Amino acid sequence: MARRKDKERRMSLGSHLRELRKRLSWSAGFILAGSVVGWFLFDPVFKILQQPLLDVTERRGIEAIVNFGTVVSAFDLRIQISIFLGVILTSPVWLWNFWAFIAPGLKQKEKRYATGFTVAAVPLFLAGTALAWTSLPGFVVVLIGFTPEGSSNVINASEYILFAIRILLIFGIAFVMPVVLVLLNFAGLATGRGILKSWRLALFIIAVVSALATPTAEPMTMFLLMAPLSALYFSAIGIAMANDKRRERKLAKLVGADDLELD
Repeated sequence: MARRKDKERRMSLGSHLRELRKRLSWSAGFILAGSVVGWFLFDPVFKILQQPLLDVTERRGIEAIVNFGTVVSAFDLRIQISIFLGVILTSPVWLWNFWAFIAPGLKQKEKRYATGFTVAAVPLFLAGTALAWTSLPGFVVVLIGFTPEGSSNVINASEYILFAIRILLIFGIAFVMPVVLVLLNFAGLATGRGILKSWRLALFIIAVVSALATPTAEPMTMFLLMAPLSALYFSAIGIAMANDKRRERKLAKLVGADDLELD
């Protein structure tokens, strides 16, 4: 086992490139297979993403339709969504291949950080996308509300679906950012005090995200959404500062031990 680990750490550049090619080939093959599955899942997914628009237009009596503007636009959208679904469905496979490629070069402590990041980031990302999904009708209400009276809103299908996907991804990433800050701190790339110095900018970004999630005239709803995001951000600062203190105590012990040896 020790010889195997030593061999992995001493791989030549050519061996690294061959290993990378193998990992990329496996990942691409599974993504392609997942995209084929995504092709057949397109109709139910399109129906789910379109449903908030249909509900809002029916409830408010607004005439709005999802339109495919060209002969090939429906086919193009199906391809794009199929690939997107393929990447999502096969994410355990390509993430494992990515991990298998970088893991031999990581120290044991770095592996623990990466594992902790994954365990914390996945549920937070899902929570962010769930919040975005519940907020999607609010986006539609505001955007459709700009339609002048007596006119119809013809919505490009590709733009609408990709808009919905972007909203889901943005909110998912927003919920993961505090975990990224903690990871940077544990890796020694950022301090708790350094993160705290940017609290004004962070709260401004949180307020913007919350305002986008609740495009209504009720400020209380916006503040209720700001609360969990702010709590995550300041929790990240607390964890980072506690880790900084632990690191300082450890360094002080090492310096003290060195002084005793010199005496």
